[in-house]
This record gives sequence, C-alpha cells and structure tokens, in this order.
Amino acid sequence: MSNTQQYEERLKRVEDAIALKEPDALPMAVRVSGAPYFLYEDIGASHSTDFYDFAKSAEAFIRYHEEFKPDVRSTLHNHTDGKTNEIAEPKMIDWPGRPGSAVPAHSTFQVLEEECMLQEEYDEMTDNYTDFIMKKFIPRAFPKFKAFENFSFDLAVMIGPSAFSHLLKNDVKTMLLEFIKMIDTHEVFKEDCASLDNKLDEMGYPPLTTGGCLVPYDFISDHFRGVMGIFEDLIEVPDKILRACNMIADRQIAALSYLERAPMRIKRVFFPLHKGMDGFMSPKEYHELYWEPYQRVLKYLVGIGATPFIYTEGPYASRVDYIRERLQELPKGTCVIHFEQGDFADLKKKFEGIACLTGGMPLYDLEYGKKEDVVDRVKYIVDNCAAGGGYMLNGGASFEKVKRENFEAMFETARTYGKK
Repeated sequence: MSNTQQYEERLKRVEDAIALKEPDALPMAVRVSGAPYFLYEDIGASHSTDFYDFAKSAEAFIRYHEEFKPDVRSTLHNHTDGKTNEIAEPKMIDWPGRPGSAVPAHSTFQVLEEECMLQEEYDEMTDNYTDFIMKKFIPRAFPKFKAFENFSFDLAVMIGPSAFSHLLKNDVKTMLLEFIKMIDTHEVFKEDCASLDNKLDEMGYPPLTTGGCLVPYDFISDHFRGVMGIFEDLIEVPDKILRACNMIADRQIAALSYLERAPMRIKRVFFPLHKGMDGFMSPKEYHELYWEPYQRVLKYLVGIGATPFIYTEGPYASRVDYIRERLQELPKGTCVIHFEQGDFADLKKKFEGIACLTGGMPLYDLEYGKKEDVVDRVKYIVDNCAAGGGYMLNGGASFEKVKRENFEAMFETARTYGKK
C-alpha cells in the first residue's frame, strides 16, 4: 500500500470515529510530546533541541512514525524557537536550553503567568483592545519592546507622511529593527516546522488538528491576569470578566473565520482547557464565565464545518454532565472531547451519539507501570469504548518518559485487540 493510500486510510479511520461511525480499527490518535526523545536516546534529542537543534528533534519524530505508525502525526510541542525568544526576551515563558535557565533539557517550556494587566484595566482592555495590547501588554510581557508604548495616532493634522515622523524616534527605530530581526528569525523556524509536517504528510500521516485556540476565560487568565489575579477577579469583578470574555470570543470568531474560506481538507481546532478543572470555580461561574462565551465559538466553528477538539486538563468529574448538555446543543458527531482521567466506560455512555471521546491511557502506566498494566488498560478501553465508533485512543496527557516495552504494548494491543 502506498503512502498516499495509507494517508487516506488513516484519515478515514479518524473521520469515521469523529462522525460516530465505527471505523475498521481503533484509531491511534496518540499525542506524543517528548516520548520520541526517550525512545531514541542515541539521537541526543530533547525538548531543548526543539528550540536550538531542530534537525535532531525532527529525526526523533520521523523515527517514531516509521516504527509505531500511528493514525495521526505528532510534531514539536512548542510554538517558537530559542533564538527568536532570546531576541524577544519574553517575561511570560522560560524554555529549556536558554542560557541561565533552570528548565531541564527534557522539560517543555514553562509558562510563568506574569500579571500583564491590572484588575482596574479590564475596561481599558475591553474597550480598546488593540491600543491596550500595543501600549500596555507588549511592553510588560516583552520589556525589550517597551517603546511600543510611545506609539500614538492621536494626530491633529494628517496631511502628508511627516505627520507620522514622531513614531520613529530613536528608541522606536532601535526597537523596530530588533522586532524585524525577531520576525525574520521566527520565519526560519516556521519553515523548519513546515518541512517536518510535509515530510510526515508524504510518509502517510495526516494531522490530528490544524489550528489552535483558547477558551476566552483561559485567554484572559493565561495572558493577562495569571492564576492568582483571575481568582481575585472571580470574587471582586466577575462582571468585568464576563464582558472581557465576550469581547475575546468575538475576536476569536473573527480570527477563525479564515477556516470557512481555507482550502483545507482537515479543519480541526485544538482547545486546551487550562483553568476550568474541578475546584477552580463554582458551577455557576463555570457556566456564566467559562463555558457560555466559549459555546459561541464552538457553535461558530461547527457552523462553518470545522471540528472543535475540546481537550480538558486535570480532574473534570464535576463538569462532565454539564459539558454533555452543552454539546447536545450542537449537531451530533461534530466535536471531539478529551478527558485526562475518569471512568471511561461511563464517559463513553454519556457521550454516546453526541461527541467523539478520546483520552484514557494513564501516563503513569506508560512511564512507571508494568507491561501487563498497559495491556489490561487497552483491553478495558476497547471493551468499553470502541464498539460503535466515537472513540480514539489517546493519553490522559501528552506522553513523555515512556518505557519502550509499555509503549510497544499499547500499540500492539490496540492493533490486535482493537481490530474490527
């Protein structure tokens, strides 16, 4: 069978599962992160080489696909490279390989969640988002680009280009040269990523997702307020959060509208749900602030033929029934819902005929458990989730330091025991 034929076979297997049809075999929709680095230690790749030696990381991922032959491709986890970040000097993240960093080589980048917006600035951010991003957020998150705060278009006269000469004061010129250097450096990284994607595409591996976004509430917490700040806001200014979330949802819908026109076969948008887990807010807050603005984004995507990939993180037992009810408002078989943990036999029953379920392979079993534990877990998943379609095998989270024999057992059992 040619690589093209294998691509089509894998794509159909995944699409059937999402559409709640029973595929020819259990779809192996495994998201790996650092697992290839541990499986092929002779290459010397790690998360730090993601940032500084792309070729090594790419080789590890290519070997992973050649050996294990999943139904979807996995590529590098980070969104940028070390050289670009060294130019930008962000305060929001730290990454392995950065000079002076305490982040280990085998760790992904770390989000530091700086408070880049004060509580009293909600209205300013919501009313004039672009101005706030340029003059407040960028200078705080990227102090090297502090001169952006001097940009102003409040001009009395606009006849001729001389009206804009104040924008290019010496500090602004210096900053813009660094900004251009940063973008040019990042373009090289993007070309490397595209090259790896194309290589895996030619090898017969379709992507699982083709876009990414955040729940509006998570966007505000991750980028602007941080965990502690948003906790205070839940108590003190919930109305401000709601207004901001609705504004962000509107902007996300506008940004995602390209999917309606894009000539793409696969239109799936990945949503990691960061701050909605059990205990982070009350059911009322989860409904009003977390999910309600998000539901508008989901409805829009489904309406233009895109598939939301809803990736819950952490304990989510108290949210399951609520999410089930909200997904029933959407057409059947138009979403994927991931859970990290839980009773997957019960979860499959709850989302039967509503949305495709994924997840359920504990990281602990792959990293520390016995081979027999992995075999038993895969059989449990097949027995309780595979029949009738609407399930794809995946980990509770992305795989890292896996034992080879356990990883092999997961794939082998899924392929033999999970065959239709």
